Amino acid sequence: MGERLASWCIDHRRWIFAAMALLAITLGVLIPRIQIDTDPENMLPANQADRILHDQVQEQFNLHDMIVVGQVNDDHPEGVFNPDSLAAHYQLTRAIEQIDGVVRRDLLSMAAVDNVEQAAPGTIDYDWLIPTPPETQEEADRIRAAVERLPMYQGTLASEDGTAAGIFVPIESKDHSHRIAGEIRAAAEALGIEDELHITGQPVAQDTFGVEMFQQMAISAPLAGLIIFLVMLFFFRNIPLVIAPMLLAMTTVIATMGLLIGTGFTVHIMSSMIPIFLMPIAVVASIHVLSNFADRYRPGDDPRRVMAGVMERLYKPVLFTALTTGVGFASLMFTPIPPVQVFGGFISFGVLLALVLTLTFIPAYVGSLSRKNLDRMAERVRRQQNDTEGSRMCAVLDTTGRLAVRGRAWIVGGLVVLVAVAVFGITQIQINDNPTRWFKANHDIRVADEVLNDRFAGTYEAYIRLRQTGLEEVAERLDAEAQEILEAAEDDGFELQERWERLNAEAADEGPIGDRMEALATEIDDLLFEVDLDEAEHWEALLDAVEAARTETRAFQSPEHLGWMAELQEHLVEAGVVGKANSLADLVRTVNRELISGEPEDYRLPGTSGGVSQAILSFQGSHRPHDLWRFVTPDYTEANVWLQLPSGDNQDMARVLDAVDAFVAEHPPPEGVELDWAGATYINLVWQGEMVEGMLFALLSAFAVVLVMMIALFRSLTLGVLAMLPLTVTIAFIYGVMGLVGKDYDMPVAVLSSLSIGLSVDFAIHFIQRLRMALAETREWRSALTQVFREPACAITRNAIVIAVGFLPLLAAPLVPYITVGTFLASIMAASALVTLLALPAIVAFAPRLFFPRAQQTAQPQQEV
Repeated sequence: MGERLASWCIDHRRWIFAAMALLAITLGVLIPRIQIDTDPENMLPANQADRILHDQVQEQFNLHDMIVVGQVNDDHPEGVFNPDSLAAHYQLTRAIEQIDGVVRRDLLSMAAVDNVEQAAPGTIDYDWLIPTPPETQEEADRIRAAVERLPMYQGTLASEDGTAAGIFVPIESKDHSHRIAGEIRAAAEALGIEDELHITGQPVAQDTFGVEMFQQMAISAPLAGLIIFLVMLFFFRNIPLVIAPMLLAMTTVIATMGLLIGTGFTVHIMSSMIPIFLMPIAVVASIHVLSNFADRYRPGDDPRRVMAGVMERLYKPVLFTALTTGVGFASLMFTPIPPVQVFGGFISFGVLLALVLTLTFIPAYVGSLSRKNLDRMAERVRRQQNDTEGSRMCAVLDTTGRLAVRGRAWIVGGLVVLVAVAVFGITQIQINDNPTRWFKANHDIRVADEVLNDRFAGTYEAYIRLRQTGLEEVAERLDAEAQEILEAAEDDGFELQERWERLNAEAADEGPIGDRMEALATEIDDLLFEVDLDEAEHWEALLDAVEAARTETRAFQSPEHLGWMAELQEHLVEAGVVGKANSLADLVRTVNRELISGEPEDYRLPGTSGGVSQAILSFQGSHRPHDLWRFVTPDYTEANVWLQLPSGDNQDMARVLDAVDAFVAEHPPPEGVELDWAGATYINLVWQGEMVEGMLFALLSAFAVVLVMMIALFRSLTLGVLAMLPLTVTIAFIYGVMGLVGKDYDMPVAVLSSLSIGLSVDFAIHFIQRLRMALAETREWRSALTQVFREPACAITRNAIVIAVGFLPLLAAPLVPYITVGTFLASIMAASALVTLLALPAIVAFAPRLFFPRAQQTAQPQQEV
């Protein structure tokens, strides 16, 4: 099959070249339509329950993604509370408000909020905290004193030590956060602000990553390709020959990315790495083919015949290595993470395309080279083989084969110890991710994240939504009570049923039950001016019933409910799992204090619902009454607790959930109250958990499928299991080392498991298949092993070196996921090559008849390979 296909491709090479060029051009022109998406929310399907709830909570409480701007002054004795710094803060706030895409109304800054201060008992003044830039230190001291009296500002808008001021910038769309952050920096420079300025927050981290990801994609893939080209040139010493795999890889990458973009998929962090993954995969098989061709071609040979013979030998290994790699990545399509599904699906397409091009383009290309060029290459190869320096690698490999057989006990014993240590390391792996940590430690965003979260309560947010249940039962009780009143009215000769039903129907259009009760009460109250006194008596009874039901539905005007919220907040802060928690309880306590005396001892909740209502009504006279609705819905049936976290790590978010669960178990919420979660930090935790579970299923299922494929390929259970050894050991080794060195299991690491499956088994397939072919010629396993440790082992080593060295430049990338990919690619290639070339011959040497029943023993058993 391989021989016939290679001959046909050589004879029709012009058609092969034209088809390949047409494919690259047709799909390549679609690449400029690229759209970048780095939103972690899109790691979850649009219909995923937690994501739907998150969107619902944001809409309910008018919440926005926020950029956090920190102004730091460590030089002045008063920190930022000096006239110059506060003036700069005021001016910067005004400048940010003018930036397109900023939700000006909801911006939080000391220069955009009220000072809540008692004017007289029972009366509060709501004046701007910084109405104009302060000119004296006395004015600055007044502002500091005011901030220190307002718990909702302390730790959020100003650090507790006074060295930093914060501006929380709500944005209309997180897609514009990188641009807005740049405009904020430009505004600060234009204003001549001398204080340190730091900008962070999850939206700007994500959007900045998208911008730098695009730049890195444009740099890393070509750079890796260049180095792969240079390393292959070092091995083959023939530019025309080495161009072939590079053209193949470029076509594969262009066609795959063009198809992805052209079919309407956005380029997420995962799909941005498709070129990086496809580059080594695309050249792996072609290096085996060219290596075999270069070693077999001699001056004067017919290139067509030599290439046909090479393809006949390598057709099966090339086919099955591509299929196993494709299976490894295709398994990702069964994960519950859409960007990972896209990544797996298109990588699989790229792998299959590279397979087709390897089987067609490579023979066609080699067949188009001049014999003069090929003869020069063959002469160089011959000189290298005769020259000690040039054949050093092959000589080392020849020695490696003998050592593997002689030291088989040590090698197998060492392998067992290695696996045992790796298993221990795997148990130490911590599942954790944080989009901010996708940048290097010295990146501006990482530095800002560290500085601001050290000084403020936290730049990461999560939300606890508290929801009153049983509202339908309240409505049913009202209907039953109203029916009794209507029947009594009918007995007195008043027919109110029809009008009551019409008022109910009109009120139902208001939406939530609380709003319906409000509308119904208003309608009845207006109606009382139209009816006579006798009829009014019954309508007043209905109004009393409605008012009672409305009070029952307004759970979060109850001191009991607000008290429980305050206890929950205090528990979380004292447990150290959050930097700060803000809720309606804080707002009510602050206003209540100023209504009574303004003294600290009156910072408490009112004793009655009426007192809570009075505090809320007073706050609605402030400059920012809409802030109330970020903590409670207008019908007071749902409330929001805003948690500020100083870390966006999933593990830290998980500790918050555990702390809440522990509190709820010991202190159940008031009857009829349920809680659920929202917020970007919580959503990150959700998709990370689903990714881990999905990746584990994908890894195990792909492992099982590849095992079946290996058994089918070699038609032997023992050889199939043997072929899986490098894969198993490589995965164990990589993840074991990761656990031992403390590297978190994050998204890039999880996806690289599929790459381990694809590449780790490739070398084993080539090694075992070539050993079987050598056995068919020699009928003696030691001689066959010696033969394999010449040309095939050289090809495997060349492959490992080309890929490992080619992707080491990724270690200099500014983005951690790219560094992870580079490190893992090099490690996977090195580990799988070493296990293949050392462990496989050592294990075969223990029981050759187990793996190759027809193999003969050497005539001199004591003589080793």
